[in-house]
Amino acid sequence: MIATIKQVDDGYMARFERHFKHPVERVWAMLTENEKLKLWFPELAIEELREGGIIQFDMQDGTYEKMTITDYSPKSVLEFTWADDLVRFELYEESAGCFCIMKEKLQTITEHTPRDLAGWHVCLDVIQALLDGRVIESRKQEWEKWYEQYKNAVNKVI
Repeated sequence: MIATIKQVDDGYMARFERHFKHPVERVWAMLTENEKLKLWFPELAIEELREGGIIQFDMQDGTYEKMTITDYSPKSVLEFTWADDLVRFELYEESAGCFCIMKEKLQTITEHTPRDLAGWHVCLDVIQALLDGRVIESRKQEWEKWYEQYKNAVNKVI
């Protein structure tokens, strides 16, 4: 399911929703334990897991971007800066597993926005596949499939 994208008072909000048939603890581990995080987003590494802590983004050119954890509640909320924007994961226990809401608060929409949103979509799909013991053969093909849909969705909002 594609994210909902809407204009809000001070920018835009993209909201992704996923139901995982796995307990909150397993989903939380995918978001916060570096060895699991590397499986779906190898450029990220958590340096300090706490509010005010740091997540490093490896720019793949020898430099690192530091992102600050702005909200943190164990097994429930992880929010961090993403350049000028904010990324937030919220986890809720369900009888059949875990409900995950991922939001990206965007200051502005740029030509790069659909690329990022398609990327987040694929990341969530990869987390699901990993938890289910499946492999997504080509993340690039998956991304290409979703990119066009996110271009259209973003164009409807601006």
